[in-house]
Amino acid sequence: MDHDDEADQLVDALGELSFRTMGALTEIAADEGVSLTQLRVLAILRDRRLRIGDLAQYLGLERSTMTGLVARASAKGLLSRQPNADDARAVDVVITDTGMRVARRLGASMREALAPMTATLDPARRSQLHALLDAMLH
Repeated sequence: MDHDDEADQLVDALGELSFRTMGALTEIAADEGVSLTQLRVLAILRDRRLRIGDLAQYLGLERSTMTGLVARASAKGLLSRQPNADDARAVDVVITDTGMRVARRLGASMREALAPMTATLDPARRSQLHALLDAMLH
């Protein structure tokens, strides 16, 4: 197998993995009554608070799109806006207690849905996969 074939197969495998993962996450989000992007926001804000602009940049969205998304999630009681401690003009997006409960349920559903993808791997290969994915993402 030449390098191009191997690279193509790797890209195909990553694509297939992404499609399966996104399909599972989309279904999980819908079951909880949130969008896939709201699922991502809840996951991000579980352990931090961010300005809307920083959150938009992190997700690769326009600030105006993020503002609307935060407004809809706030209307559901999942997020709130609070003054930024360092800049009186800025506002942080913060997960609410309700949002945290939803985030925990989403996390449990994600683990349940995605765990079978690696269930056939022995612990050493799962560890190796984790290290490789971590290296790719950071």
